[in-house]
Amino acid sequence: MLTVQGRPDTDDYRRIFLQDVPLIDLRAPVEFQQGAFANALNLPLMNDGERQAVGTCYKQQGQQAAIALGHSLVNGRLREQRTAAWLEQCARWPQGYLYCFRGGLRSQLVQQWLREAGVHYPRIAGGYKALRHFLLTTLAQSAELPMVLVGGNTGSGKTLLVNALADGVDLEGAARHRGSSFGRTLAGQSSQIDFENRLAVLLLKKQHGGCRRWVLEDEGRIIGSNNLPLPLFNGMQLAPVAVIDDPFETRLARLQAEYIDGMRAQFEQAYGEAAGWLRYDEYLHQGLFAIRRRLGMERFQQLTQRLEAALQQQRLSGSGDAHRAWLEPLLQHYYDPMYQFQLEKKSRRIAFRGNYAEVREFLMTYSHKNGE
Repeated sequence: MLTVQGRPDTDDYRRIFLQDVPLIDLRAPVEFQQGAFANALNLPLMNDGERQAVGTCYKQQGQQAAIALGHSLVNGRLREQRTAAWLEQCARWPQGYLYCFRGGLRSQLVQQWLREAGVHYPRIAGGYKALRHFLLTTLAQSAELPMVLVGGNTGSGKTLLVNALADGVDLEGAARHRGSSFGRTLAGQSSQIDFENRLAVLLLKKQHGGCRRWVLEDEGRIIGSNNLPLPLFNGMQLAPVAVIDDPFETRLARLQAEYIDGMRAQFEQAYGEAAGWLRYDEYLHQGLFAIRRRLGMERFQQLTQRLEAALQQQRLSGSGDAHRAWLEPLLQHYYDPMYQFQLEKKSRRIAFRGNYAEVREFLMTYSHKNGE
């Protein structure tokens, strides 16, 4: 027997995201793919073709004709199937809500069909549009808080340090990309809207937990295929920078652990030993190929030969140490000069330089002095 819920509709968007309240997204799949929320499941009232037909009808014949067409398209057996899926999810998520784009006709109709089946399930007032507006406002307000950036050459442990601090915000983690030509992750990047939504919820939760400033990695505007929200990026351009100056060998060891040993293990765990190795091989080749023009073709070919020799040795021995033969010159001749060029532009904003432990200590002290 179905449980009848009596909860009202809500416009408490803050609670929805702070508590990861489950949501049923009634929009068409194409709308969901363009942008959604991590706590939402897409169970559409209409599929993409049905939505397009109703939209065309609305433009040509008006609202009443569009509503009538919608009822004729989602009727009989199809209506029963979709209602059964909503009922199942309502039972699984008794504290959830449903929504459509504006909290209008689609969600009201689904509410009506659920009531006829004995379930009173609430919706989000204002729908997706209102939730999205709330998160965009959160991003803009978050960008007004004080910031400090963590800088340093590739392999300095910037992301490690950001994640070690309570007020650290891992922008690369939110973007699911580490920001370099070798930066893609197995999770893959999502749409720009999904990235912004995910970042906004992260900032909202950290502020709710007491954060009054941000520690961010010194990033460019673009992380993989995602762009940092402009208000946040503009704030970063004025923020002081704490630079990690770790020894070259320490940085090289970090890179080998993360990009060589770590990525091989991740690929093989996800796809099995044979298929995982092939994807790992492809990942390293693609990372180098992406910067071939900047490297120059002669250096690119030299490094590719060293990469292939290292892969062959790694395949035979299991050790990734041979990769240092191409990682080392890649750092010395490409990544380090590139970052130093960027850092020189920020020289007046450098507030501190030291090794990883010293910068961590500085930021903790800096937080104490400047956390107002």
